[in-house]
This record gives sequence, C-alpha cells and structure tokens, in this order.
Amino acid sequence: MTPERTNRLQSVLNKRQNNLTVVMENVHDPHNISAVMRSCDAVGIQDIYILNTRIPRHEKFGAKSSSSAAKWLTIHHFDDPVTCFHALRRKYHKIFTTHLATDAVSLYEINFTESIALVFGNEHVGVSKEVIQMADGNFIIPQVGMIQSLNISVACAVSIYEAYRQKSIAGHYEQSGLSNNEMNTLQSQWGLNE
Repeated sequence: MTPERTNRLQSVLNKRQNNLTVVMENVHDPHNISAVMRSCDAVGIQDIYILNTRIPRHEKFGAKSSSSAAKWLTIHHFDDPVTCFHALRRKYHKIFTTHLATDAVSLYEINFTESIALVFGNEHVGVSKEVIQMADGNFIIPQVGMIQSLNISVACAVSIYEAYRQKSIAGHYEQSGLSNNEMNTLQSQWGLNE
C-alpha cells in the first residue's frame, strides 16, 4: 500500500463518528440501501443497522449506487426488532424514527451532538408500529410540497447531513470519534496494520 493510500485511509478513520447511526427497516430496494451506505460513509458514520423482519436478508447491494461503500462500513444485520433495539440501546442514547405523527419533531430540533440512531422505514409502509413504539420519538423532515415524503435514500442523506452540520460546528470531526479498540479493529480490517 502506498503512503498516500495509507494516509487517506487513516484520515477517513480519524473522522469516523461512533455516536451516530442509521437503521433501515425492511428496505426492499438494494439500490436504496446502497445509496444510504454511500451517504453514511460520506459523513463519517461507521456502523449501520439493517433490520429485515418481513423480507429476506439482502445478500448483496447495488454496486453502482454504493460505489463500494459497503466494504468501508460495519453492517449489523438483524431479523428481530427487540434484539436490534437492545444492540442500539447499548451504544446510542436516543433513537428516533421517521414517522408522520402529531408528536413528531422537526429534524432541525434534534441535537445531533448527542448519541443518536435514526430509523428509516421501507419504501411502502414506512417504519413499523412495533419499532415506533420502541423508539424515543419521531421526527419529520419539513416540506412544503404536496407529497409529504421523500425517497428513503434522499431522506437519509438530508437527515445525516444536518447531523454532519451540527457535529462539524461542535468540533466532532476534529478528533477521532472511535474508541482505541474500534480504531485498532478497523485499522486491521482496512489493512493498515500490515
């Protein structure tokens, strides 16, 4: 590996954030999943969660839409919401679902300097009632058009770029967000310890 490549990989790792994640529940289209992965990589999210309770586990994702982002992310697969939420609760302080509800807060009211997990539902029915009930709250992306929804990959990108904005202002990207153990594990996986 060239020194330039090593420096690039280490620079990316130094900006990874371990207190922000995305959960995708029963997302059908592998290209949507891949587009979400690409956005997550772009803002320094390392861990993502894929929860499939109504559809089979995806064996591969849309290569064109991900630009191979999946190989740089830690992907956690679950087929049970309770087990998934136990894992999320161990790492993230608050869990919000995207859901049009009377108690939903605006995306821009969420404090992304805290440890946050954002749950996005599938393309047809959104987030399940079971997952909504387990979450700490709901959020919406403010819109002024007739259609009150966005494609999941677009909704995710808009949401995590707001998180990126807040975290940048707070200085989160000026130091590594990973623990020493997480950093060492990823350095090994990415071939930096060879």
